[in-house]
Amino acid sequence: MSERVPDSRLPVCVITGFLGSGKTTFLNRLLADPALARSLVVINEFGEMGLDHLLVTAPVENMLLLENGCLCCSNRGDLVETLTDAHEKWRSGRVPPFDRVIVETSGLADPVSIMQTVVADENLAPRFVLDRIITLVDGVNGGGQLESFPEAVKQAVIADQLILSKTDLATADVIDSLRERLRGINSGAEIIAAVHGQTGAERLFAHGETRRGLREVRRWLGNDAIAGHGVSARRREAADHSAGVNTFSLRHEQPVSWTGLQLWMDLLSRFKGMDLLRIKGILNVEGRPVVIHAVQSIVHEPVTLEAWPDEDRASRMVFIVRNIGRADIEKTLEALSYEVAPATVSGIDPEAYASFARQAGRFHS
Repeated sequence: MSERVPDSRLPVCVITGFLGSGKTTFLNRLLADPALARSLVVINEFGEMGLDHLLVTAPVENMLLLENGCLCCSNRGDLVETLTDAHEKWRSGRVPPFDRVIVETSGLADPVSIMQTVVADENLAPRFVLDRIITLVDGVNGGGQLESFPEAVKQAVIADQLILSKTDLATADVIDSLRERLRGINSGAEIIAAVHGQTGAERLFAHGETRRGLREVRRWLGNDAIAGHGVSARRREAADHSAGVNTFSLRHEQPVSWTGLQLWMDLLSRFKGMDLLRIKGILNVEGRPVVIHAVQSIVHEPVTLEAWPDEDRASRMVFIVRNIGRADIEKTLEALSYEVAPATVSGIDPEAYASFARQAGRFHS
């Protein structure tokens, strides 16, 4: 086994949350921590006059403003141009050095488009890597927002870390109820209560890239659905009926091939991709533990771990879907055993397969 080349790309953290959830207060608290002093902050504002950047305490030379639109809509090109320009100035020494990028979205943004831009854009992907999605949920109004606004549910579903804001203003019963609701929507996310917007950068960022750490994998695998030996895949199933969101997990006992994994991920990304809100799992690929992560049609680079997180060698996957049944996904598992070239399998997009294969090749060689 050859040694994996360290990833030199700059991590991008996206901070999102519905209107009024306290993102600016939260960001200010984070930036007060010396550990984040070398962060480049990108503020996305919606409206004719940008104001939020005036309330953020980052040094002006470390802050960029995108106005007059949402990153999820027409300004994706602006994000590419902004980050590309910032990277070139950083490499040439024309701006102060930074070691991470923090993007604060508007309250109505769909962060998936930002993720798509960072992961897939040919200019950004070689320079930046998506680190984590942090979603703020209003401890006072979050329950009602999850009931009434699909945007709030989407922001919670794709989060790696969920921050409960304004917990000092809500009763314990309200916070407990909201916490349970969020567990039903996104069982794999870490839920952290913030008081006066304070959580501490060390707790959020101390473990490196969220999508790659053993700690994060163990948290996803730790729920009753797939933990332990021989546990039935049908023991846990949760749903958020207001948004048609369903959470379930599956096990696949036999090792899979790299070809099968690539074909299966391509199949899933094109099978009702908009309703496959999130897939997270660890697969036994030819005997090695490989972490997979997909959000809708965005397939992240597969990551081969140096060691298994536990003694279980089965492939285990958590799905958060919308209006898709467990049986629909189970039918696709046959593709994991394919050993043939993609052109000979009906319905597989050769271009998408080639793209995934290039990503996989970086991490399993």
